[in-house]
Amino acid sequence: MATESATAGGRSPVRRAANSKAVEVAARAGFGARGVIYVLIGVLSLRIAFPGGGDGGEQADRGGAIAEIAQKPFGTVLLWLLGIALAGMALWRLSEAAFGQAGPDGDKAGKRAMAAGRCVFYGFVAYSVLSYAAGDKGSGSGSSDRNSQDVTAKALDWPGGQWIVGVAGAAVTAAGVWIAVRAVMRKFEKHLKMSEMSRKVHRFVSFFGVSGGTARGIVFATAGGFAVAAAAQHEPGKAKGMDDTLRTFADTPAGPWLLVLIAVGLMAFGVFSWANARWRRV
Repeated sequence: MATESATAGGRSPVRRAANSKAVEVAARAGFGARGVIYVLIGVLSLRIAFPGGGDGGEQADRGGAIAEIAQKPFGTVLLWLLGIALAGMALWRLSEAAFGQAGPDGDKAGKRAMAAGRCVFYGFVAYSVLSYAAGDKGSGSGSSDRNSQDVTAKALDWPGGQWIVGVAGAAVTAAGVWIAVRAVMRKFEKHLKMSEMSRKVHRFVSFFGVSGGTARGIVFATAGGFAVAAAAQHEPGKAKGMDDTLRTFADTPAGPWLLVLIAVGLMAFGVFSWANARWRRV
């Protein structure tokens, strides 16, 4: 991490804990868990893309991935492990927010703020997965589409609600474009231990990083666009979660094949997350 250059004697106990092996293991476990979720979302998207694939009521989102795991042998145990790993990711992001990230510019306020936001996000995801594993079937597996529409409907009823929803949607769209552009530019490589990779592994990781990050960015940008449309037309139903956003790709002139391409991209991002679990600088 960014604080590793400090001498051991000058560190507080909290700072030393943030740079400990335990936090590193937690971060790598979190990347592994994120990879599982994205690979499953990609698989569920492929089922929806083909005729009859969506007739079973499956959701191509985090809730659908959780439900899919729960149906497997030892599914509850796997969910506990997944939730704990995601909590580890939240802990690592918290340490980044408090003490900075790895790298020469890791102490920048903007990077710390982003780490704090990611900490909150992964904390929420971890809580929802662990709650589901503990028996609260309404937690974690809820429809992302219904949740998005409910939140949008409430926000639109606030004073200036249309502006709030519109700005939030535009921010998500901008974030999606930012994610995709950074993936294409291979900005992720500065966070990886490239010197430890062979040339073949480097090409492998870069391919999955570019294709996976681009697909993920496209999904985010498209979902943000729907939120902007919901604000402009004052119709909460226009807002879409990940599941409906992915289904929309199948309704384009390209038919299900665009959704197939996005689905494969999301699976690629899952594989890239597993590569991060091995080679990420933490």
